[in-house]
Amino acid sequence: MAIIISTAIIISWLIHLIYCLTYIEVKYDNIFLYFNILFQCYLYTGLFITAHDAMHGNISANRKVNVAIGRLCSFLFAGLSYERLLKNHIRHHTHPGTELDPDFYTGSRNFFVWWFVFIKRYVTVFQIIVMALEFNLLKLIFPEESIWMFFVLPAVLSTFQLFFFGTYLPHRTPHTHEMLPHNSRTQKSNHFFAMLSCYFFGYHSEHHSFPNTPWWRLYKQK
Repeated sequence: MAIIISTAIIISWLIHLIYCLTYIEVKYDNIFLYFNILFQCYLYTGLFITAHDAMHGNISANRKVNVAIGRLCSFLFAGLSYERLLKNHIRHHTHPGTELDPDFYTGSRNFFVWWFVFIKRYVTVFQIIVMALEFNLLKLIFPEESIWMFFVLPAVLSTFQLFFFGTYLPHRTPHTHEMLPHNSRTQKSNHFFAMLSCYFFGYHSEHHSFPNTPWWRLYKQK
């Protein structure tokens, strides 16, 4: 089932991207434009969540399949290194909400400052080169404005979505006794909103307690 769901997300992301680049005209007074941007953002988030599940071995009992899908989704999301993500994510689960957590920032509670530091820790020169190459290759086929609207912007918006529901809300200080042992909060039980907001990733204490539960079963741990 996990492989089917992962494949469905990847294919949906690709089909919707091609559809938008081919058929959606960029007219800023058209509400349909913004709907498709947000939907593509949601599919980008799905790519990252799928890569995240691969890090926990939740896609297949076959390690090579997990790594292959994880690498593919990381690359499609923004040219990210799956190995770099995996290394930092292991540290995150080992030291959540502490100075040893690469996703945590003790210097400021400000959302945008923390987001910037968070992104800076993952961006590499290789990633920038890959994204620039992809952008220029797409320009050979599609209008540049469409590429900005449906390829670049949704990816950036998705980082805010993932950071807000998966890092900022769950792990922000002050840490309280109720957040132990993972220094993590969780969303209130509302499965529809949890799925809509970030693929149940807002059930974050549950994820830390049951990391081998795939995202689409995480609500059952609530």
